[in-house]
Amino acid sequence: MSDTLPTPSNGKGKEVDTGTADAESLPWVEKYRPVTLDDVVSHKDITSTIERFIERNRLPHLLFYGPPGTGKTSTILAVARRIYGTSYKKQILELNASDDRGIDVVREQIKQFAETRTLFSKGFKLIILDEADMMTQAAQAALRRVIEQFTKNVRFCIICNYVNKITPAIQSRCTRFRFSPLPMTEVEKRVDMVVEAENVPLTTEGKNALLKLSKGDMRRALNVLQACHAAYDIIGESEIYTCTGNPHPSDIEIIVNSMLSDEFTASYQMISKMKTERGLALQDLLTGAFDYIDTIELKPHARIYLLDHLASTEHRLSTGGSEKIQLTALLGAFKTAVELSTKG
Repeated sequence: MSDTLPTPSNGKGKEVDTGTADAESLPWVEKYRPVTLDDVVSHKDITSTIERFIERNRLPHLLFYGPPGTGKTSTILAVARRIYGTSYKKQILELNASDDRGIDVVREQIKQFAETRTLFSKGFKLIILDEADMMTQAAQAALRRVIEQFTKNVRFCIICNYVNKITPAIQSRCTRFRFSPLPMTEVEKRVDMVVEAENVPLTTEGKNALLKLSKGDMRRALNVLQACHAAYDIIGESEIYTCTGNPHPSDIEIIVNSMLSDEFTASYQMISKMKTERGLALQDLLTGAFDYIDTIELKPHARIYLLDHLASTEHRLSTGGSEKIQLTALLGAFKTAVELSTKG
């Protein structure tokens, strides 16, 4: 990663004058999006490999996959700038497969763009298919044929979160790169740069909470930071948790300890009251409880039993289960885990 803060960019290859109203209203994710491959955080092995491809004029079709906010789209836009210069927008077709995912788009838009020859460029155009894991199977089958047909003058970059949703036939035609969640230190560096550039009043506790909640997702970290900066004069730990709607660790501690030690009815009433007052969702409580269980002493078999029930509850909630019933089931699981732990 570059030691200096990259020139704010509007995501379209043009430098932004930070004094203008337009620059001020830009989301920080776009304003501080990496402009060159050197600015891309953490993925040096990927960027150096792609640099070599470009230098030898042997860029293959690319498949970028990994969790959100890890730099996939930023990397391919930096690659486009590196190949075509500042007027790169004329040489690329950017489609979001979440919207344009039908077979007609593949046959019409992509085909139409691919058929037009490139002028005054590197000899090939670039088609970026973002969120391609949302494409239908029929669209992916049509895309496979289009990739074969226009390889002479087009390179494809397919971006997705879940590589297993991309058909093996398309995967085999691309060079795959996995973007892993960003290390906490790299997210911290970029957050520090933005805090300094935007004069954000972020406390040390606030920064630690922000980094913990981001889980290696740079986009999430910057979006939360910008939202908190707009809402609060000083950003501490409680402001970060309030802004994101996540339960505060102290609330999680109270709830888990209550489930472990209080009588069933009293514990249920206390948790229900706290959920209503704080506006907490059971899904968020599960995530917090999972992290907190790591810090308490439990016999191995009791811990396994409890983690299994946390997973089952999360699955039931995702399929539309009742929060009230799942909360009582979870409470029952905690009581059973305590019994298992005391019996040894």
